[in-house]
Amino acid sequence: MSEHKVTCKEVITHVCENLGEDLESPKCIEIKEHLESCENCKKYFTTLDTTIEFYKKYNVSITEDVHNRLIKHLGLEE
Repeated sequence: MSEHKVTCKEVITHVCENLGEDLESPKCIEIKEHLESCENCKKYFTTLDTTIEFYKKYNVSITEDVHNRLIKHLGLEE
């Protein structure tokens, strides 16, 4: 099992790609600056990272239906 930790750059890349933005665009630079200074966002991403690590560590699996509902709830549908 990989011990890969999500990096800030990966988060920013993911956010910007989903916004259809280039990493050097004003919007992505603004997001990066916000993430560096906002304690609430830092806590959120720390919590998200912890959740991902929990699922990896304990090999949690969910049904396809639950997965699809989660993707829909998060607004990540294609």
